[in-house]
Amino acid sequence: MKHAEWTMDNDHNPTQRVMPTLRITDYATSKKFYNAGLGFQIDWEHRFEPGFPVFMQVSRDGLAFFLTEHTGDCPVGGLIHLYVPDVDAWFGEFRQKGVPVKEPPNESLQGLRSMTVLDLDGNKLHICTRFSEWRR
Repeated sequence: MKHAEWTMDNDHNPTQRVMPTLRITDYATSKKFYNAGLGFQIDWEHRFEPGFPVFMQVSRDGLAFFLTEHTGDCPVGGLIHLYVPDVDAWFGEFRQKGVPVKEPPNESLQGLRSMTVLDLDGNKLHICTRFSEWRR
């Protein structure tokens, strides 16, 4: 089987070079949560055979990560930080959809306005907007 050659032109996310992976335990409920709830598109899904655990990629607004049902990939309860232009807009969207937000937008971390969402497996998504005037 020949694989397509990777180029910046055919990359779903040309600026992101690290791909975090979160462990999920229920494909159907996780897919619904990430797609219908959080607004991520499902880029692709892979199973070695029908009925086997899924490994999939989701993306939104230039951000992408993997979701896996494979027990050996990583434990549940992971943490990722997603940097977005306007965390408050994401918060408003989640509220309209009835998505529970564990920690609403706040400024508890230096240089950031951020909120925290937990998925159904306890994975933590820390969604952040960096203040333009903040410097290290």
